[in-house]
Amino acid sequence: MSGVSLNSVYKNYGDVEVIHGIDLEIKEGEFCVFVGPSGCGKSTLLRMIAGLEETTSGTINIGPRDVTNVDPADRGIAMVFQTYALYPHMTVEQNLGFGLKMNKVPKSEINEKVRNAADILRLTDYIHRKPKALSGGQRQRVAIGRAIVRGPEVFLFDEPLSNLDAELRVEMRVEIARLHNEMDVTMIYVTHDQVEAMTLADKIVVLRDGIVEQTGAPMELYNNPANKFVAGFIGSPSMNFLDGTIKDGGVQIGPLGDTIYKTSATLPEDGTKVIVGLRPQDLSIEPGESELITELSEKLGGVTYDYLLTPTQEKIVVETKGEGAIAPKTKVKLLFEEQAIYLFDRTTEARIY
Repeated sequence: MSGVSLNSVYKNYGDVEVIHGIDLEIKEGEFCVFVGPSGCGKSTLLRMIAGLEETTSGTINIGPRDVTNVDPADRGIAMVFQTYALYPHMTVEQNLGFGLKMNKVPKSEINEKVRNAADILRLTDYIHRKPKALSGGQRQRVAIGRAIVRGPEVFLFDEPLSNLDAELRVEMRVEIARLHNEMDVTMIYVTHDQVEAMTLADKIVVLRDGIVEQTGAPMELYNNPANKFVAGFIGSPSMNFLDGTIKDGGVQIGPLGDTIYKTSATLPEDGTKVIVGLRPQDLSIEPGESELITELSEKLGGVTYDYLLTPTQEKIVVETKGEGAIAPKTKVKLLFEEQAIYLFDRTTEARIY
């Protein structure tokens, strides 16, 4: 088991720079998730660690070794991709052991490692089946098993659950979390799904346009986002953002009328325009005279999402427990506590409070 460190890592494709000087430390045994929107550079960064993409400048270390220019096969990593890439004519057992067989590992050692991987991944009952006789989740387990038998220092996952349906995604998410806990190995995982990131990670790395916006534990990023981008990306449903103005030691939120919401923050001078963030989970509504109107309610059983419209057609999402009882087209008041308010600079989008 080894940690991974990236030092001033850049990646260029010709004249286009896509990874912009990333510094990152991933500790031994840590589950680190790279998360961000499509095109942010998360898969490129993972492939650079794997050696599948050349590093333009900077260094990559796995444990004490500088592997920046080392062949992928010699880096001590194993990678699990989106596609299972199993050999259809081979059984589960043969698929698991094929890489070791090609490396001329003794048969007795192959058998032991295959049995161990099958036990860990609960594949023992399917060991003689071929891929076509397996479910999507079982095939992904086989793909993970091929990584396990190699005994790598670091596991790399490139959106491994994206081809599975919703139920299987949840099941495999639990399996991967269990695997990490049982094996106590370093894992780096790429996803665009922030729910996967929040539930799996010890450390989340939020990327945008090849730059690390913020790094930290899931709840640290949720409670203390560094900027508007992180605040909007971490959390489901996303944070609501509204225009606001600093006034009389508080903030006046444009769509919510003339009320001044006081905060304990050190605020910019009166008249400063800001962005106000409000998480759906921190809000509640009740019928009352207001400029806000309920547009739609999504009733999901244990939780309801109410979508409100402001006079300027901005949407506000409110999360409430249970089924909810307010009909569409009803005027409502929006209720929240002072600590629910996040403030961001209108120009830089950095967090003020």
